[in-house]
Parts: sequence; structure tokens; C-alpha cells
Amino acid sequence: MTLATALKTGDLTQLPSRRDEDWRWTDLRGLIRALPPASPAVDGDVAAGPFEGLATGEILFVNGRKRHAATGAGEVVALRFVSASDGTAHAAAYAIVVEPDTTLVLLESHEGRADAYMSDVTIDIAVGEGARVERIIMVDDHAEAINIVTTEVDLAPGATFHQTVLTAGARRQRIETRINHPGAHAQVRLDGVYVLAGQRHADQTTVVTHGGADGVTNQLTKGVVADQARGVFQGRIVVQPGADQTDARMGHHALILSDRAEVDAKPELLIFADDVSCAHGNTIGALDDEAIFYARQRGIPEAEARAMLTEAFLGEVVERIEHEGARAVAAAWVARKLGRSA
Repeated sequence: MTLATALKTGDLTQLPSRRDEDWRWTDLRGLIRALPPASPAVDGDVAAGPFEGLATGEILFVNGRKRHAATGAGEVVALRFVSASDGTAHAAAYAIVVEPDTTLVLLESHEGRADAYMSDVTIDIAVGEGARVERIIMVDDHAEAINIVTTEVDLAPGATFHQTVLTAGARRQRIETRINHPGAHAQVRLDGVYVLAGQRHADQTTVVTHGGADGVTNQLTKGVVADQARGVFQGRIVVQPGADQTDARMGHHALILSDRAEVDAKPELLIFADDVSCAHGNTIGALDDEAIFYARQRGIPEAEARAMLTEAFLGEVVERIEHEGARAVAAAWVARKLGRSA
């Protein structure tokens, strides 16, 4: 059951609901009472994306339809999904094959240029033996949008896959990543940042399945929720029988800045092998009052002090982005979302 299936068939019973354990905090069936019309084709130029000037090639989808705005070969590719029509629905799918012993930086953006749209994006990524991929995903949806992004990643032995998600949420939003990890000295880093205000909702769900020995997974997600926003983190690491000597670490940490905001977190380790090193941590709290008092004593207004501390809290994830230009864009994005100048 997926949003894409519902959009294709018109059958609302195909929507996931809170009865589905993995969707209990991101109920679509209880929210969507009628499906909107299909999004129309959009001609003409599209404004620059958030990673403008950093990529050597660009692949552009507008309202689910693929357009090549400025394609080119190279190690840094911008993959853009633009929603450009109010009150309509669309789906898109794309597959990426990374050849063995090559490098790819994927600068992916989901850009809401309209109001109250529905979008479903499916991405498949195959990473060849010894290849290296860094994927930075920036999701800027409209406050009334519904957006589901689902990615399946297949890793070959010795491959490296690093990912960072940055999102400000939507009416309903879910960014889901599933990774088939072969072990065999392959390495995975899965990071995320969410900055939510108003009544926005963001769900970051990940599943990493270790199928062989000698694999590494490192995961860090941090979020901030204010007003009546809701953040959801679901992280599952599965260590299959025979996946000995797996090294897997997962951390999720969130700040709640309002009595009416909410964070739901479900970190899971399912281990069916011996001789592994696995751990997870989860914390949800508020800003340190002593740190705020300390800053105010030095003449920093309280609002600015709170923004500074929050930015530093999220900065740990941003600093793990390896691509220098994308890291600078991510830092500026966080600063803007927190009401600070870049």
C-alpha cells in the first residue's frame, strides 16, 4: 500500500494507515479523503534549485515528468523534483546505477513551488563494488503538501554510501530509505536533520539490513520541533544470521521547543548473529536553561541565544557532510530555518 498506488488506481484503501505499524505516526488514509486531479505538464524555465552552481549535471522532474534542464557527465549531479501546480497530484520514479570503483555526489532536492500538492517519489540506487556515493537531500515542501519519498539502495561489497537528509516538513511528509547491506567491508552513514514549526510533520524512516559479515553502519539524526509540529524518527538495523562482525551505531536526538510540539521515536536493533558490535541511543529534551542564562549574561538576547544553541546542536550533523559546497548550503539552510542569517 502506497500513495503512488492510490494515485494510479484512485483507490483510497491503498493508502497506508495507522494500522500499519511502520506508518502509525504518519497516517495517510485518515488524512486524505479524496485524491486531487493529476498534475499537468509545465512548460518553460524552472527557477534554480538550492544546489545551483555545484553540479556538473542536472536531472529535473517537474510535476512528476522528467526533463533534462542541463545534463552533463561528472561526479556531482543535481537531481531535482519540483512540484509546480496547486492542489494536484503526481508520482515520479528514477533509477541510478553507480559503476564499480567510481564516485558520485548526488545533490537531491524536493522543491515545493505550489500549494497543497501530493507527490510520491521512488528512487532506486545500485552502488557497484568499491564505488563511493554521497547523497545530500534537501526537502522544502509547502506547509499544506503531502510528500512521500522512498529510496531503495543496493550495495555491492566494498561500496560506501553516505546520506544526509535536511527537511522542514509538510502537512504529511515521509522520507524513507531502505538499504540492502552486503557486509563485505561496505560502509553506510545515514544522517538527518529536521527543523519543524507551525503544524508541519516530518517522518524520517530508515531500514538497514546487514546480510553478510564485516559491514559498518553509522547513523545520526537530530531534530528541532516548535509550535504544534511533529517529528517522527524510525530507524531499524537488522543483522541477519551469518552477518558476524557487524559494527552498527544509531543515534537520534531531538529538542522540543514548545509544550504542544511532539516527537515520536522508535530506534530498533534486530540482531540474529553473534560477534557483533551494535548500539543505539535516543534522547528528547529541551534547551539547557543554564546555557541560555550564560549567554544572556553576556548581552545576547534570549531569542538569539536559543537560535545559536539550536544551530550548534544541529551543526554536528551538518559538519559530517563531506562535499564542501553542499555543507555550506546545508549550514545556510539550517540558519534560515532558525531565523538567523547565514
